[in-house]
Amino acid sequence: MLDPRRRWAEIGEKPEYAGLVSFGALPYSENPADLAGIDVAILGAPLDELVSGRPGARYGPRAIRIASTQGGRHLEARIDAESELRVLDFGDAGVVPSEPERSHGAIERTVEAILAAGATPLVLGGDHSVSEPAIRACARARGPVGLVHFDAHTDTAQECFGAARSHGTIMFQLVRARAVDPTRYVQVGLRGYWPDESVLAWQAEQGITSFLMRDVRERGVDQVLAETLARVGSGPVYLTVDVDVLDPAFAPGTGTPEPGGMASFELLSACRQLASAVELVGADVVEVSPLAELGDITALAGARIAQEILTGIALRHRTRSTTATPVTPSEAQTTRLLPAQIDV
Repeated sequence: MLDPRRRWAEIGEKPEYAGLVSFGALPYSENPADLAGIDVAILGAPLDELVSGRPGARYGPRAIRIASTQGGRHLEARIDAESELRVLDFGDAGVVPSEPERSHGAIERTVEAILAAGATPLVLGGDHSVSEPAIRACARARGPVGLVHFDAHTDTAQECFGAARSHGTIMFQLVRARAVDPTRYVQVGLRGYWPDESVLAWQAEQGITSFLMRDVRERGVDQVLAETLARVGSGPVYLTVDVDVLDPAFAPGTGTPEPGGMASFELLSACRQLASAVELVGADVVEVSPLAELGDITALAGARIAQEILTGIALRHRTRSTTATPVTPSEAQTTRLLPAQIDV
């Protein structure tokens, strides 16, 4: 296991521009043995072969890692996720250019390894198709999952441009395979001009709940969130966040931007609250395409979404800590810097 902060241990933090790039300067390993005792494992899924718009999301995991900042105490939640959880950057799944099926297999196997170790996978995409193998792995481990899906688009078409395998068809595939329980599946932030009425009719038949962006604006994020939590209920839940749910003013770097979306504050707060309230079996942040913008606006948003999810998991972990031995900040730091566990 590599610790990017080791050489700065005596001062307690490292400059953002120096050292190994891992998410939030977290310990990094690609060795499954190092997953033992880990609560959350960050996994990159750099794949964008199945986009229908602008490419570039294969660079999303790297951009999110670069944009991420070292952990600390969340000002609003008043909790430090790293002090509450053991989190590891588990590197990238072994994707292969131009072979999406093989790449999906690599993502699914890597997520399975994370779940087998008792950790929660937090996947950094990649186009939205990477959610399919991740959710399949979660469903294989826990049974059909509830799904909270932030997106401008439903991704429930049977075909996109005549192709059954696409980032716009994954949710149809997952519901049909019963990896996702459609009665516990909620979409938030839909808008624009796609899909057509036949797709929406199929969703209604399945019992999928959809909140248009107008619903979010008129009813408020908190009310939509409350109804979402009521709908998904108890049991394992997967959270997927397509950054195009954000208005392009907040996330221009994505493959299929759609004006009229959520503001960053709304989404960050919602992700934290959801992760703190449900039995989260896995999560992802997808469709960050840094090549589609100047600067790193979208990568910053993607990194913060992931950090808010971690904070929410930490909040839930704290409420359940009465049945486990809590990890103090000093213990977490000591664990991070044990020389015997870290390669120099």
